[in-house]
Amino acid sequence: MTAATLYIIATPIGNLEDMTYRAVRILGEVDLIAAEDTRHSLKLLSHFGISKPLTSYFDHNQQIKGERILNALRQGKSVALISDAGTPCVSDPGYQLVRDAVAENIPVVPIPGACAAVTALSASGLPTDAFTFAGFPPSRQGKRRTFLGGMSALPGTLVLYEAPHRLLDTLNDIREVMGERQVIVARELTKVYEEFIRGSASQVIKAVSQGIVRGEVAILIAPGDAAPPDSEPLENVLRRLMAEGALSVKDIARQAAVISGVSRSEAYTEALRMKNEGN
Repeated sequence: MTAATLYIIATPIGNLEDMTYRAVRILGEVDLIAAEDTRHSLKLLSHFGISKPLTSYFDHNQQIKGERILNALRQGKSVALISDAGTPCVSDPGYQLVRDAVAENIPVVPIPGACAAVTALSASGLPTDAFTFAGFPPSRQGKRRTFLGGMSALPGTLVLYEAPHRLLDTLNDIREVMGERQVIVARELTKVYEEFIRGSASQVIKAVSQGIVRGEVAILIAPGDAAPPDSEPLENVLRRLMAEGALSVKDIARQAAVISGVSRSEAYTEALRMKNEGN
């Protein structure tokens, strides 16, 4: 055990057997453990027979507690940072503490382990050579659709986290903004009711709509198909479909997105612009 060291320790996301030997050893040796929820973490520590001073560290107290933790490190003490589940600092508080420790030349040592995003990706069957982890999308629909639109052209698989009560709304926005891509909803990973729901956006929406979703959720979205080199320009496609006069703007945008290879949101925005300008 090295004094004055900040350890970033991953903990299980469900199954306690996923705790590593090294994580258990380090947690048993440090002077202080900083946890997102001390009551939750106490259960984990008790399971492994670990009894150490515990302090809370979460979004709303990180400025005050962060300084106290740094003071402990300055005094030569070793500190472990853990979250409720998974790897700290990944869609969890902690990066500010790491940043400040690094700025003071305090060693920061990662102890790897479970991470819901990587766990879901590994069993998804979607491309893994390139992926983007974007955490939780905004809770408001307008901002969420803008967020998804900005992600739609990225290469590789997109990995998101979402709260169960917002899952259906987010899936509907994914379909509207990104089209009928392959989508996977991974829930209750490593737990008894672990489930992967796979299919097109519409198929997954239908499956999710049939029951109540509980537990932590990861959403994986397949990469969009690149437009073929000889695809027809979006403006030309829109002008042609509008001239036919038989479709709504929404249907025109849907068809134009497929033909020209752009996202549905981009096609819809351009279709509205052209309609308003009388083109």
